[in-house]
Amino acid sequence: MPPVLVRTPLVDQAITRLGEQIAAGRWEVGARLPAEPLLAQDLGVGRSTIREAVRVLAHSGLLEVRQGAGTFVRARSVPGELAVRLQRAGSLEVYEVRRALEVEAAVLAARRRTAADLAAIDGALDRRRTARFAGERAAFLAADLAFHQAVVIAAHNPLLSELYTGAMARIARAIADVMADTALTEDTSGLHDDLAEAVRAQDPQAAAAAVRLHLEGTHRGLADLVGR
Repeated sequence: MPPVLVRTPLVDQAITRLGEQIAAGRWEVGARLPAEPLLAQDLGVGRSTIREAVRVLAHSGLLEVRQGAGTFVRARSVPGELAVRLQRAGSLEVYEVRRALEVEAAVLAARRRTAADLAAIDGALDRRRTARFAGERAAFLAADLAFHQAVVIAAHNPLLSELYTGAMARIARAIADVMADTALTEDTSGLHDDLAEAVRAQDPQAAAAAVRLHLEGTHRGLADLVGR
């Protein structure tokens, strides 16, 4: 019996395990993968985890999902270029979730922000700006995450904050991957400034627009690169 996956995030581990099994020849190119419940049992994860892993692998070109027929192997190995596509496909999924959460958070933050919220947003933005000019990658990523989380907190919706906090590890990894991808390099500092100013001015429409411009630009770039 294969070892059970116990660390989070399980989806990433399921993606890696399935990719390794395909590369090792467990299923030949053109072969149909076992049904979702069997794969979930084999890896010791839930069906939703398998479903997401298969979706990402399909975006990368390793698998093909045929409606009503099942999931089939398209390629046996994951060469360097395909591995990059896989990483980008995973980031694409995260940016779709970010867009859903952060646009609404920006609207609510513009309506509900307090003086303490503005101080937290400004402080994170200042740290982000300082780290950017100093070329301190780790500090920049930490400040960028703190900025977006501060906007979510300013929405004063406990459930929204809980959902965002639960996704923070995946969001951080996706941002780091995008930052390291030269094909996606783009300075969005101005849009961060615009978002902070819109929240300060209590302008929900401008706040939502700033988030959309920031996230949708990266989302489009990722979608183009993975051929979605």
